[in-house]
Amino acid sequence: MSDSGKTTRRGLLIGIGATAATLIALTAGQSFGVLSSLNLFAPRRHGGGPQGLPVTRTAEQAKVAPTALDPSWRLRVIDGPSAHEYSREQLLGLEQTDAELPIACVEGWSTDASWCGVRLHDLLTAVRAPADAAVRLTSLEPKGHYRTTTMGPEFAHDPRTLVALEVNGEPLDLDHGYPARIIAPGRPGVLQTKWLSTIEVIR
Repeated sequence: MSDSGKTTRRGLLIGIGATAATLIALTAGQSFGVLSSLNLFAPRRHGGGPQGLPVTRTAEQAKVAPTALDPSWRLRVIDGPSAHEYSREQLLGLEQTDAELPIACVEGWSTDASWCGVRLHDLLTAVRAPADAAVRLTSLEPKGHYRTTTMGPEFAHDPRTLVALEVNGEPLDLDHGYPARIIAPGRPGVLQTKWLSTIEVIR
């Protein structure tokens, strides 16, 4: 290869590297507060949103506000003929567990939060679900790709997986899933079901 060809190729690689570094710098602000002022192209800002957490899909977009705020809301936990229903007050009356867990979104941002709620494992034990059972989670959302999701037993029975009622020391904001949501370690944010309605054991 001639010297001019090498120079052109080297310049191309340098240009690609510089462009990639710039893009990273201009989107990293959604995950790192110190870089938030550079966050020009990313969809979320670190620390932005209710309770200091970004929101990908709001309650208004999901069309859940009337049912989520309805005092008659109940969380149904079902395993065949065995079923329990819980009001938010009843869930708050059960043993509460704290967990420091991140939310990692497919949009590229992630952030840590302090969650508090009832261990999913405890609710499944109450309906005598087997330890190797998966569950189907259903949101109050009337429609959407993630209205219903499936969670394997490795998540469902992890002691850090919660039906969360609070985040960062406050009751869940409506945009973060009030009255109850799922938070589990190692799951993408789109699978951390908000506005939880039903937990059904899959056998």
